[in-house]
Amino acid sequence: MANSANPRIVVGVDGSPASERALRWAVDYARLAGGSVQAIAAWEYPAFYGWAGLAVPPAEGFNPEELAGRTLSETVTKVVGADPGVRITEAVMPGNAAQALLEAAGGAALVVVGSRGLGGFTGALLGSVSRHLTEHAPCPVVVVREQQEPPAA
Repeated sequence: MANSANPRIVVGVDGSPASERALRWAVDYARLAGGSVQAIAAWEYPAFYGWAGLAVPPAEGFNPEELAGRTLSETVTKVVGADPGVRITEAVMPGNAAQALLEAAGGAALVVVGSRGLGGFTGALLGSVSRHLTEHAPCPVVVVREQQEPPAA
């Protein structure tokens, strides 16, 4: 059950502009609500890794977990700087983003994601991760959409 005295806000971060906006929203909300932010990055081996008969191993030194952690830390620093005004913890979790965020959402007050991450299709209202979370998360979900440009006069 979520702690309403110190709500934990889970936010998905993949380094995309959408996840930067989601992180900013989560930090601002946590500051107002007196809560904390748990920034989550997920990692998986590329789809071709381990296919039977495929003789192409991953590039030497390729480490998706390390890459996800570096992207997460760099994004947090870029978006909120050295003093965000709230406690932020960072976690790198194996699995796809929807799975990792659902796992982290247990006991959270809120999950925040961008409408589309790095795999998004231009023009889509929701990405696959945000859609999955809105259907399955055990707590409320905020989907931060891209800022729309006002129509030209």
